[in-house]
Amino acid sequence: MNSNQAVAQARSLLFVPANRPERFQKAVQSGADAIILDLEDAVPLVEKASARDAIRHQWPQLLTLDVPMVVRVNAADSAAWSQDLVALAGLQRLAAVMVPKAESAEALRQAHEALSGVAVLPLVESAAGYDALHHIAAAPGVLRLALGHIDFMADTGLQCSDDERELAPLRFAMAMTTRLHRLAPAIDGVTVAIDDAARLREDTQRALRFGFGAKLCIHPRQVAGVHEAMAPSAEELDWARRVVAADAASGGAAVQIEGRMVDAPVVLRAQRLLAQAQRR
Repeated sequence: MNSNQAVAQARSLLFVPANRPERFQKAVQSGADAIILDLEDAVPLVEKASARDAIRHQWPQLLTLDVPMVVRVNAADSAAWSQDLVALAGLQRLAAVMVPKAESAEALRQAHEALSGVAVLPLVESAAGYDALHHIAAAPGVLRLALGHIDFMADTGLQCSDDERELAPLRFAMAMTTRLHRLAPAIDGVTVAIDDAARLREDTQRALRFGFGAKLCIHPRQVAGVHEAMAPSAEELDWARRVVAADAASGGAAVQIEGRMVDAPVVLRAQRLLAQAQRR
C-alpha cells in the first residue's frame, strides 16, 4: 500500500508536537494509522525553527517505522508558512501535509506544488473555510477534508452542547462535498476529554453516522478507542455476510431477509461493511 492509500484509509491520525522529538516513538507505538507531526498549535513561536530541525533530524529514523508521516504546517497567512514549506521540501516520502485554517484553493495549491505533489489534508476551521468548501475540495492534491471544530467554534462564536448538534450542518456539508469531489472520507475533529472513553466512543460513532472515516487524536490513549468504535460489530458483520450470500444466490434479484427487502443499496452497504472489516 502506498502512502496515499494509507492516509486515505487511516482511521486515526495522532498529533504529536514537533518540538518534542522524544514523543515521536511513543506516538508510533500507539498503533495510530498515521502520525501528524505538528508545527502549528502545539509549538510556541520561539520554538518553530527548532521543531523544523527536529523533524529533519529524526526523519530518516521515522521512515523506518512503516507508519505514514504527516506534517501540519502553520497557516498560510502566518510568517512561518513559507519557512515550513522550505524546511519540508527536502523530506523524502512525506505522506501528506495538513494545512490549517484552509480558506482558499490557492494556498493548498502552493503547498502541493512546493512539496513536489504531496497529498494535502485541508483543515476546515472557520466560516470562510465552510463557505469555500467546494473550492478547497477541488484544489490540486487534496486527498480528504479534515474538521477543526474547536477553532471553528472560536471563529464563529458557536457555543456547542455536549452532542455538538450545532455543528451538524458543517459535518453534513463536509460529507456531501467529499462525495461530490470523490475524496477519501473526511476526518473528524479531536475529542479534548482525554480520559473519557464514553465521550470518545460517542464522538467517533457520530462521525461515522455523518459518513466520516477517521478521527484526529491528541493522545495515544485515544487511538484504540477510536479503532474499536469504528469497527463493525459482530452482529453487523453477520448481517452483511447473510445479505451478500442471499444476493449471490438470487442472481441479483431482490430478496427478503428477516422480512426486509434486500436490493442493490442494501447489498452495497453490506459489501462496504465487509470490506471495512477486511481492511482492519
